[in-house]
Amino acid sequence: MTPLQKSILAAVKRRPMTLRELQNNLQVDNSRLRTTVSAMVATGELSLRNGAYVPGFATYENPADPATIPCTLVKLAARFGFASRDDGQGDIFIPGRALHGAMPQDKISVKLFDHPRVEGSSEGEVVEVTVPNNRFAGTVCLSDDGRLAVEPDGCRDVKFLLAKQGSEGVELGDKVGFLITHRGERHAGHRAAVTEKFGSSDRASECAKAILYGRNVRQEFPPEVLAEARAYDDATVDAAEAARRMDLRAIPIFTIDSAETKDIDDAISLQKLADGGYELGVHIADVSHYVRPGSQLDAEAFERATSIYYADKVIPMLPTQLSNGICSLNPQADRLAFSCLMRLDAQGSIHSYRFVKTLIRSRVKGVYKEINALLDGTAGEDLKQKYTEVLPQLPVMDELYRKRLDLRRKRGAMEIESDEAKLVIDETGRCVDIVKRGRGTSECMIEEFMLLANQCAANAGRTNKVPFVYRVHEAPSAEKMEKLSATLLACGLNAKFKEPIPTQLELAALLDETRGQPIQTPVHTGILRSMQKARYAPQPLGHYGLVLADYAHFTSPIRRYPDLAIHRILSDMLLGAPHDRIAKTYNEFAQRASEQSSKKEVEAVSIERDVEDLYKAEYMHEHLGEVYTGTVAGITPRGVFVELENTVEGFVPAAQLCKGEAQVVDGVSMLDPLTGRSWMLGTSMKIRVAGADVALGRIDFDYMVE
Repeated sequence: MTPLQKSILAAVKRRPMTLRELQNNLQVDNSRLRTTVSAMVATGELSLRNGAYVPGFATYENPADPATIPCTLVKLAARFGFASRDDGQGDIFIPGRALHGAMPQDKISVKLFDHPRVEGSSEGEVVEVTVPNNRFAGTVCLSDDGRLAVEPDGCRDVKFLLAKQGSEGVELGDKVGFLITHRGERHAGHRAAVTEKFGSSDRASECAKAILYGRNVRQEFPPEVLAEARAYDDATVDAAEAARRMDLRAIPIFTIDSAETKDIDDAISLQKLADGGYELGVHIADVSHYVRPGSQLDAEAFERATSIYYADKVIPMLPTQLSNGICSLNPQADRLAFSCLMRLDAQGSIHSYRFVKTLIRSRVKGVYKEINALLDGTAGEDLKQKYTEVLPQLPVMDELYRKRLDLRRKRGAMEIESDEAKLVIDETGRCVDIVKRGRGTSECMIEEFMLLANQCAANAGRTNKVPFVYRVHEAPSAEKMEKLSATLLACGLNAKFKEPIPTQLELAALLDETRGQPIQTPVHTGILRSMQKARYAPQPLGHYGLVLADYAHFTSPIRRYPDLAIHRILSDMLLGAPHDRIAKTYNEFAQRASEQSSKKEVEAVSIERDVEDLYKAEYMHEHLGEVYTGTVAGITPRGVFVELENTVEGFVPAAQLCKGEAQVVDGVSMLDPLTGRSWMLGTSMKIRVAGADVALGRIDFDYMVE
């Protein structure tokens, strides 16, 4: 802290002071004072209350008011906001007048109103911003009086005036990163300074950069991390380490991934046994050998917790020297692996397993599309030649997968239909096509084999009672089941469950019964929405959706930190470390890794979805005015969401559908009482593309009367 900052802080600790009072008190240059005060507000050392500066959250100790609720502001519009309670007890509606300038991701204290406008709802007022978030991305626009301003992403019709300094060269429509340098009592009083200029808001690639900036995603690795990573430039497997491992290079091991994958962390091998059973090997990159506790590489991997994949790009958890180099199971290269060797009986059930540190050499980089062609008999001779060394394994893999699929269905594992999009990006970075990402036999087969290894890893952690990072999925709540029952009734299904919380078999039967039917969309969507979110936890709580008592993530340590964490724990178990030492070393670590990984996973998924929306809007902008037939995928009182065959989703306002006030039944159907026309989730609708806003990732459709 500079001498001036210390003087400012000492002054406002005596009493709140305006900027003019600070200047008179400290006798310092006005420009220098303004710059310093703005910086201290941005870092939380100062806060502005009622026009005067006081110590901020970083320096001011103020015991929490028991009448207030700690929250995070999660949504902001011009006239309202929503705060998420830190105790997980739901959201609180904040009217615009009660926001007092709070911004998304601000930590705030909220006081509930005694008499909310909607009975049974939670409504309140922001009492204090305890930890401000001042870093945002947005689009340059004009204020109501014609001055340059910026609209933060996700905050429609909220505008801040831009400071002249730093805004040189900024033009209307530019995507920028900015800091709030001054906070007023209302949003209109905030002032912003541009810190990054990305380019036109009509380009999805520039808007994506802004999203990453606004979410504080670190795209470059710090120098100290890169310094450690450079030790693995052009690295080969250490001979001494290889000699200590089980050598599996004679076994025809290979990988199966998408054609563009460069960070390959799993490989497989399979042999059918004389008794009709199988020996399945799932061989995973031994990242834990290279990323050690206490290293800069580990600290950075923990902070990132996951790789982020969007469009044709990736922000890796580990530097490329590891993710695409020494850790990636590239073909015809010796690699250190952590193998799960499983014995399965003739029915496909697990009989036994063991974890082994191994040395492997992948025979070929398999590609899903090519493996599918080999399995369905459409592959040509050139493709068969490429896979010569592993070709005999493919029919056996398919055979085992079919048996595993049968077991999966018998235990009630749910198969909810959902579509994923593949964005086709040209050499200029523009989205030129969107296709539905198909899942063939090889994709499902690899998923099932990885699931087996994950199951074994979790079982090893639970049965040995060591600290662990489990992948958990808890049973749905009774409240969500009530909503699901309402959805099912609206679909004409009088589904009765034996207990308040249905079994997985009951839900799986519903999924199968409606698959391919007109009501598939509302039923499958309703069941999906009724589920809890999967997360990481140090307790073995099981996986409701997969119907497994044991489940963890073991198979992707290049791109997920939980996998790396349990590799580390399992490695110590293999070395025979005493139980008390493992507990002492990993108890707190497992808790921290679970919390961090869950948090970062949610952030990554949100970023990936939001960026995908940008590229979809960019693509549809080239198809304005074109007519399509889509499927109603969502219904609200404001209108309906229609999904096209290529997974693009757009919005049709209720005013175009209904002459009277739309009647919506449980988000499943919409009725126009004046005309008698109705629409239901899953029904088809003819639309015209009316608008596509790349910066917002929003697509608007016009309803075409048929």
